Amino acid sequence: MRCAFVLSSLLLAAVPAAAQTEVRIGTASPLSGPGAHQGKDIENGARMAIDDLNAQGIAIGGKKIKWVLQAEDDASDPKTGTAVAQKLVDARVAAVVGHLNSGTTVPASKIYAGAGIPQISPAATTPVYTNQGYRTAFRVVANDNLIGRTLARHALGPLKAKRIAVIDDRTAFGQGLADQFAREVRASGRAAIVSRQFTHDKATDFSAILTQIRARKPDVVFYGGMDAVAGPMLKQMKTLGLQARFVSGDGVCSEKLPLLAGDALGDDKVFCAVAGGVSGAQEAAFAAFTERFRQRYGSPVETYAPYAYDAVMVFAAAMRKAGSVEPARFLPALAAIRYEGVTGSIAFDPKGDLRDAAMTLYTYRQGRKVKLLVVRGK
Repeated sequence: MRCAFVLSSLLLAAVPAAAQTEVRIGTASPLSGPGAHQGKDIENGARMAIDDLNAQGIAIGGKKIKWVLQAEDDASDPKTGTAVAQKLVDARVAAVVGHLNSGTTVPASKIYAGAGIPQISPAATTPVYTNQGYRTAFRVVANDNLIGRTLARHALGPLKAKRIAVIDDRTAFGQGLADQFAREVRASGRAAIVSRQFTHDKATDFSAILTQIRARKPDVVFYGGMDAVAGPMLKQMKTLGLQARFVSGDGVCSEKLPLLAGDALGDDKVFCAVAGGVSGAQEAAFAAFTERFRQRYGSPVETYAPYAYDAVMVFAAAMRKAGSVEPARFLPALAAIRYEGVTGSIAFDPKGDLRDAAMTLYTYRQGRKVKLLVVRGK
């Protein structure tokens, strides 16, 4: 009798485990190298979402879901990015949050598309990503067309720029953003591009290009690239006495920039746009997230953590709507999703771009990032 009771107890105890399904979500971002702080921001945002989902005890298709995060380091390198993408495919992840850089996102997207695995980038802004026609490719931030247009309008309007120098780091992200900015400036007919210079994403010495730029007397320097290069560039601009305002995109718009630029940052010298943003009633949810993130990790959000968080939550919402964790079955629900996240309202157009995408303009004052306004671009 005792044996029968023990056996019955064991069988009952095994039921919840048998009814539980593990869903693995991948993240891919630089966890090493100069961009590691931005890549870790993505991982941490996604991990918060995973923990929140597990705390909710969600069931899909009648089975309780155990959510698992698999974080991989793509080192901001396209070749490593494709290797990481294949590793995540081989691990049978249900979906991927990533990558950070446009240069890794685009080649990796082909691998995910071939495997039918949905991908949401919380950061990559190149239009190339969603112009490839992959039904698995989505993003929760604005693209370079909108960001470049917004930054050009700010440079020409509030900053009253007449002479503009443009630099990019020759990456897919940096060059694409700089090209779009320059096109918008030229099309306006309101300012001249007086210098077009190039560097690379691991450069530390900019004296040659900055000396050439200084001779052209620009009132604005635009940089397409990331904060790890922008910080030293700002220092060298100060050393050379180049007083121009500095305008850039979301790769520069980080909490770490004051540390990277030091006293070269100045007040109202740097203006940047993040490819997302909230206003009005949505600000409270965003502020609550950033405070919870700070308490958990002991550091502020850099840039992309809220977008990575929402990307995971959007995947989960699509799975629940479809009643399945199988990519082929929840992908249509993902494409049609309407979701209110910490970064605002999320819905995708037929390409996978964010509908009614917002951008937030910032400057820096007394070593702190200061929000100026939220713009919705067309």
